[in-house]
Amino acid sequence: MSKEHNPLRDPRKLSAATRMVHGGGKRSEFHETSEALFLNSGYSYPSSEHAELLFQNKIPGGHNYSRFANPSVDMFEDRMALLEGAEAGKAFASGMAAVTNAVMSQVRAGDHIVAAQALFGGCRYVVEDFAPRFGVASTLVDGRDPENFARAMQPNTKVVFIETPTNPTLELVDIKAVAEIAHAHGARLIVDNVFSTALYQKPLELGADLVTYSATKHIDGQGRVLGGIVLGSSELIEGDIHTFLRQTGATLSAFNAWLLLKGLETYALRVERMTDSAEKVAAALASHPKVERVIYPHHSSHPQYDLARRQMTRGSTLLAIDVKGGQQGAFALSDNLAVILISNNLGDAKSLITHPRTTTHARLTEEVRLETGVTPGLLRLSVGLEDPDDLIADLMYGLDQV
Repeated sequence: MSKEHNPLRDPRKLSAATRMVHGGGKRSEFHETSEALFLNSGYSYPSSEHAELLFQNKIPGGHNYSRFANPSVDMFEDRMALLEGAEAGKAFASGMAAVTNAVMSQVRAGDHIVAAQALFGGCRYVVEDFAPRFGVASTLVDGRDPENFARAMQPNTKVVFIETPTNPTLELVDIKAVAEIAHAHGARLIVDNVFSTALYQKPLELGADLVTYSATKHIDGQGRVLGGIVLGSSELIEGDIHTFLRQTGATLSAFNAWLLLKGLETYALRVERMTDSAEKVAAALASHPKVERVIYPHHSSHPQYDLARRQMTRGSTLLAIDVKGGQQGAFALSDNLAVILISNNLGDAKSLITHPRTTTHARLTEEVRLETGVTPGLLRLSVGLEDPDDLIADLMYGLDQV
């Protein structure tokens, strides 16, 4: 039999690691091994009729302008859809562009959003400040108890939006339970899955309608480019999601898509190694006398440990440390590190630490910060690819200075 009959030609039969190397690939007539980079804004057409059909969306996979679609971006979207187990995906210029599109494309004036109160500052802004400007009300709830979502639902609720694990306190939301509540009220569930990564948590399988990622994080994973993506059913992605992208122009550049494709080739290796190290770092810090608490989903001390084990196959690459001595103690630790860098990015090959109260969540009031667990002594640590023993030694020295 020829290779055309090999069952592994179907990318859905391949493992995640193999999909990340080969999935979604399209080769030109030059049969290149690395994906081609299409640095073009427009396209020529073989005939006027062909152009007409393209603009009527009657030629599947056609291209008429790179604000709408580009071959390099297509490959990134297809590869991510294979990893996520989604029917389709649409890429954006940044993670916040992806989140804003996912939420705002699903609501109209007079609608209502229910969201977990523990959100990244920019995401909370979308539902709490941005959406109401266009007549879309919102209610924020403690996401740790699914019943809080049930109590907040209204007849006009169209979207439920959650992060899990949350940024930066790594609280969990029961995706399956919240999906059932949302669907019972005719609403759609959107899940920001950045912290868990697509390797360790599958929101669509648990009932979510749309999943968002900041591709800037683990997908690039090397601090080079911005990007984002929304994944879900073909109906949603090719409908409101595509229309919103087309009209707002928050388009991922072909060059950034190409770099993200390169990032995906090593994605599984990097994330698994970083997770191995995060587990070791969490264990080493858990009993330190100057640490109030370590928060890591797959550490037995996590208050939602059972849910973490049920919902996430591994604990991923992020942990939080609540240092004794408040902000002064947190700054003393951070400022005395030699290997770990102070930065508000995450998912990078380099280990990064940030103080959310004064950076990513500085816009929020102190009342809201404390309500969501962003205490003065809290530090968020993104574990990179360094030797875990070096990271632990670096943190221990920093803690000695507290």
